[in-house]
Amino acid sequence: MIQPQTILTVADNTGAQKIMCIRILGGNKKYGSIGDTIIGVVKESTPNMPVKRSDIVRAIIIRTSSTIRRKDGMYIRFTDNAAVIVNQESNPKGTRIFGPVAREIRDKNLSKIVSLASEVL
Repeated sequence: MIQPQTILTVADNTGAQKIMCIRILGGNKKYGSIGDTIIGVVKESTPNMPVKRSDIVRAIIIRTSSTIRRKDGMYIRFTDNAAVIVNQESNPKGTRIFGPVAREIRDKNLSKIVSLASEVL
């Protein structure tokens, strides 16, 4: 469960290292989960990259440290909260995605993120 003021690691190669969630998009939602779109501000970044510190970015949550229950009864949990920076059409800005991605991303029609991921759980 991601809420405003939550710090997330960035799992792509856009140059951002950490982002802070400002708002969860999609209605009157208090918490964001895997596959939700958020608005965030870049808190740490790598120098000489396209995304700079204090940029406002759109991101999609791909991992959460809180437990998620799947329809088949299985529970899944990751060790960190992570997101991928995307553009207005929900296409990733980076060309690589690091770490595993939850299968729920594919169910939300974000197949471009799934195709760039090295591992889908």
